[in-house]
Amino acid sequence: MTTSTAQTPSAPLTTLAATDVAAWIRRACALVTEQADYLTALDAAIGDADHGANMKRGLTAAVEALEAEPDSPAAVLKQTAMALISKVGGAAGPLYGTFFLRMSTACAKHETIDTAALVDAVEAGIGGIVQRGNAEAGDKTMLDAWYPALEALRAGTDGAFAAAVNAAADAAAAGRDATEPMLAKKGRASYLGERSVGHIDPGAASTALIMRALADVVSGQTADAA
Repeated sequence: MTTSTAQTPSAPLTTLAATDVAAWIRRACALVTEQADYLTALDAAIGDADHGANMKRGLTAAVEALEAEPDSPAAVLKQTAMALISKVGGAAGPLYGTFFLRMSTACAKHETIDTAALVDAVEAGIGGIVQRGNAEAGDKTMLDAWYPALEALRAGTDGAFAAAVNAAADAAAAGRDATEPMLAKKGRASYLGERSVGHIDPGAASTALIMRALADVVSGQTADAA
């Protein structure tokens, strides 16, 4: 996959402040916009062929809703959730919206997010996806990228923040790739039965992009991509 035009790297972050979370959403929008056709092609094989366009529209709306100086990480995450719920069609909107809304609630008391707080937030977000989508690991959904990311974050709690987040992004990408041989058990793809085998799940692919966006921001590879 391609990435946005490289910027001069800055020092890796040790926590996420509200402006850093906003930079994450902007970076996610940039990566999803670049890969919208790829996401749609994945969705065309086993879904409605609209995942790329939907995610691009939702994250663009989320970026437009961001304040110049956001109050808190939780506020940014809630704004993102509301934009995704209102602008992303299909199952992805409610699922991603719930994910970010649960993250927001988990971060409500944090002015900055460290690794432990990020673990709690991602775990809460995953819980929302499980509850709303009634899915589990191995069902060929975005959870197959989120769960490995969570485990990598948890394993990195005692180390450097940037290293933990980068490991989580790598784990999400591996989880994305691992969906290819899976049989879909949820969503429109499940209607295809054995024909769903051999295709990467588009939700897992967009999850991997979102986690890579976070790793880019935390590592200082991009200051505030739009």
